[in-house]
Amino acid sequence: MSTFHPEDFLVLVVDDLNQNLQVIGEILEKQGYETTFATNGEQALARIKSADPDLILLDLMMPEMNGLEVCQIIKKDLQFKELPIVFLTASDEKTNLIQAFEFGAVDYVTKPFHVPELLARVRNHLELKQTRDQLKKVLEQQKHLIAKLEKLATTDPLTGILNRRHFLNIATKELSRYHRYNCGFSLLMLDLDHFKRINDTYGHSIGDEVLKAMTEAVLKSLRKADSFGRFGGEEFAILLPETNLETAREVAERIRQTITKLTITPPNQLVQITVSIGVTTCKMKDESLEVLLQRADKALYQAKNLGRDRVVTHLETDN
Repeated sequence: MSTFHPEDFLVLVVDDLNQNLQVIGEILEKQGYETTFATNGEQALARIKSADPDLILLDLMMPEMNGLEVCQIIKKDLQFKELPIVFLTASDEKTNLIQAFEFGAVDYVTKPFHVPELLARVRNHLELKQTRDQLKKVLEQQKHLIAKLEKLATTDPLTGILNRRHFLNIATKELSRYHRYNCGFSLLMLDLDHFKRINDTYGHSIGDEVLKAMTEAVLKSLRKADSFGRFGGEEFAILLPETNLETAREVAERIRQTITKLTITPPNQLVQITVSIGVTTCKMKDESLEVLLQRADKALYQAKNLGRDRVVTHLETDN
């Protein structure tokens, strides 16, 4: 647990009697706490928003708007819901304390004040708040770290799209869904034409820029439900849920045309690229994802054999 420093905390004291404000202020400030004050409910609500205190010492009985009403309004505000409220109450007002706790108060101190008791309660609830805030911070950092690790485990570091392993996991689940619910899907295998020549001519850094530019172009042609993964090198795969072969071919052709118009401009150079795409769709006889991948691969290599920069479906490979 971190060291407790009273000067790090701001306490809002709310009381309709200036004498009480002065007494409590002196007690707290002597211990090092920062203080701010309000003499009525409306002023207290405004001061909370402007000063953002760490704890409120709130008089239970005040004219116009009493402490219970102030507490209820504060606890309904998500921004200040967890702000600790300690009620200041006369001994004959304790019957209202049950309602105060129901509204979200954490404690109470009876007037006239016993200074050690007041300071002990203030410190106790500020330490609890400090611990709670630190725990929240750790949990947020942990959440961020987990998200970062998950991203590293599931995405390709260069392009930011799915890596091979995660893509195959998604595709395998999609195949199982197809067999269970007959929800068809199509699979595209995409290969960047003459990528080795690009690397040899312009260098690997330009090759990386080409892959990233191509990836961004493809993503613009896909839906949120589609999955896009890098299989390695210049080979990519796309899964299109609830898409038949004809529609998948149209998507592939749109992607091909988009990439044909794409230009990458390294210094004093102009790089234009094309892709070959193989398309297949699932069949009831497909017992494994490997069967679909083989069909899409066969169509892809047919596209390359026919001169590249084209789309071929698995039906065309059977002719």
